[in-house]
Amino acid sequence: MNKTWVDAPAKTRGAIDEAMAKTSPGVHAPSSRALLFIMVSACLLLAGCAVGPDFKKPAAPDVGGYTAHPLSTTASSANVAGGEAQRFDKRGDIPGDWWTLFHSRQLNALIEQSLASNHDLKAAQAALAVARENTLAGRGAYYPSVTAGFSASRQQDPPGALAPVPSNNAFLYNLFTPQVSVSYVPDVFGLNRRTVESLKAQEQSVRYQTIAAQITLSANVVAAAVQQASLRAQIDATHKLIDINSHMLRILRYQLAKGYVGRLDVAAQESQLAQVNATLPALVKQLGQQDHLLAVLSGRFPGQAPAENFELADLQLPRELPLSLPSQLVAQRPDVLQAEASMHAASAQVGIATANRLPNISLTANAGSTALAIGQLFKSGTGFWNLGAAATAPIFQGGTLLHQQRAAKAAYVQAAEQYRSTVLTAFQNVADTLTALEQDAEGLKAAATAADAAKVTLDLSQRQWKDGYASYLSLLSAEQADQQAQIALVQAQANRYADTAALFQALGGGWWHRAESDRADPAKADSMKAENEK
Repeated sequence: MNKTWVDAPAKTRGAIDEAMAKTSPGVHAPSSRALLFIMVSACLLLAGCAVGPDFKKPAAPDVGGYTAHPLSTTASSANVAGGEAQRFDKRGDIPGDWWTLFHSRQLNALIEQSLASNHDLKAAQAALAVARENTLAGRGAYYPSVTAGFSASRQQDPPGALAPVPSNNAFLYNLFTPQVSVSYVPDVFGLNRRTVESLKAQEQSVRYQTIAAQITLSANVVAAAVQQASLRAQIDATHKLIDINSHMLRILRYQLAKGYVGRLDVAAQESQLAQVNATLPALVKQLGQQDHLLAVLSGRFPGQAPAENFELADLQLPRELPLSLPSQLVAQRPDVLQAEASMHAASAQVGIATANRLPNISLTANAGSTALAIGQLFKSGTGFWNLGAAATAPIFQGGTLLHQQRAAKAAYVQAAEQYRSTVLTAFQNVADTLTALEQDAEGLKAAATAADAAKVTLDLSQRQWKDGYASYLSLLSAEQADQQAQIALVQAQANRYADTAALFQALGGGWWHRAESDRADPAKADSMKAENEK
């Protein structure tokens, strides 16, 4: 039940008056036992109140799609690896191990190795453990605090004292005092509950941050493996281009020596060879960087790169792509859920700042024994106890508490705007990826057409050269065009694989189907599974 702090004092006064009337009718000065009963009754009466706003989950955005023109299928390219048409299924669910849809055992093994050994992911999991323990520690405020103590002292009073302290009139004596102290702060205005609520929301934020790190890691491994395969194919084609251009240059130099061509033709070919040679170091550098990246992602040193050498031909392009509804996206993207949890924590902080401006009640109790000798500690007549209740209320703090409350409200507005921004970014990610997949299919289709045309040209050039109708330079030129078309085709294939992985990441990565996610947040995982099964 949510109460404002203005209502609380009136209810408190009513509870006190009622308790006094029931305890000692007609008596204006209640006993100490009645006062204690009054205080406890008032605390119990207000125990259900919690000041500050109650957090409400933001509503899903009222939009029907991600792009201006809905997509159903992409273009296809016949007889090309990765050229299959992809269909978007709005009712499809995202598997937790979505990378297995590429049907590569090497890729599956590398991702599982990365999920088990990546140090950034382990750090995120440790941060989640910290947040969980902080939440459990905060719950301790719900219970009384019990402490035990023991003191021993030897004391001498001056002989001229009016009276010695011990009952045996000794001026030199030992004093032993064991005691147990109990203190309890009733959660009258919900300060403890709002604090635990904030801690739990922060734990949820870290949990979704850990899930996001897991999804990002698996997507990065797929992207790095695809890029590695693409670079290997491009390097092979570049080496062939260098061989072709070197052969052409040798022929032109021979023809120059015989007077069949001019120096300009040789210089042009030398420039062409130099340009092709210049592209090779950049490709080799990128390949080395991808090898190092795969090693680090899997928890190894760069010099311990995994032995797997990926080839695009070993990957299978998923044909059925799940496309979650916009209302589902905000409920399954971990970054959106993290922003929502941060918003919840900021809401609870408003209640904390409000409760800090209200009175605070504490109950205390002490019980123990004191004696001049250890053997007499638990004998009759040595025990003592006391009960106490205290109430404190801030009167003047120089505006500190007021401005802290205003700052908490402003922080909630900030968190709400950050949540909306995160939602927009999530929709942008999906829209960008869908557009990329559509254009990747068109790009691959164009690259496949160009590669087919270059292959036909090469076949005709080879026949003409064999029959003596074309020069060897013409044949080498056709081979060069064919290799350049192959490089463009490889790049187009890699784009489709990489952007397909990006779509799974943009839609949330299916984390609710993974066992570790069930353990981390079973309620959320179960709700996501039920929603996707509808």
